[in-house]
Amino acid sequence: MIAALLIGISFDQTSFNLPALFSGAADFWSFLGRLAPDWSYLPAIWGPLIETLQIAYVGTFLGTVLAMPLIFLASANTSLDPISMWIARTLLTILRSIPDLLWAALLVPILVVGPLPGAIALTFFTIGILAKLGSETVEAIDPGPLEALRATGAGRNAQIMFAVVPQVAATMVSYILYSFEINVRASVIIGLVGAGGIGFLLQVRLNFFDYSAVGLIIIVIFAVVLLIDGISVWARSKLI
Repeated sequence: MIAALLIGISFDQTSFNLPALFSGAADFWSFLGRLAPDWSYLPAIWGPLIETLQIAYVGTFLGTVLAMPLIFLASANTSLDPISMWIARTLLTILRSIPDLLWAALLVPILVVGPLPGAIALTFFTIGILAKLGSETVEAIDPGPLEALRATGAGRNAQIMFAVVPQVAATMVSYILYSFEINVRASVIIGLVGAGGIGFLLQVRLNFFDYSAVGLIIIVIFAVVLLIDGISVWARSKLI
């Protein structure tokens, strides 16, 4: 009952109107026809496309490196103490609460228009997501090896290295690949606010109403994202 009420209110507040949606179909197909790709523009796309992949790679790499210590600090079975665990979890909550697009929009005026704010925005985003997933994975491990090392007097670092890492390594690599897959898509979107890459080129072409170039950029983005998604899914299926 409550769900139905919320749906009804949401439809009303968002002015969701099926007749209006169908009445605009003719305009949609007309606009779609203007997106017929101009293949002569293809050479101009490769540079921004490579920059987009580099933004995603740098963001994933730096985010992974910085997330690793936070994973063990935020996990109840490997944290130093309750206070450090609370600090780590609070930091991760803050990082996750701010979308990558908003990070990029905040960083572009502070830094410079280009790939740097995009890479930093995706770094923050990756830290928040990867550390959260990683800490949940660490907390779900078999406690037996960890307790055995504690009983022998092994230090915290030794416990993590020999009892925790072997159990979570494959899953964590899978999460890293998944993060890169997400970051490739996100790096296109954050380019729309000036964070470099092919998203920035897309915004420029839209501003100039160059819809044939926009159509080609959309096709290239779709093909690259589809390819990377396929490779990532295949790699993760081999790891898990």
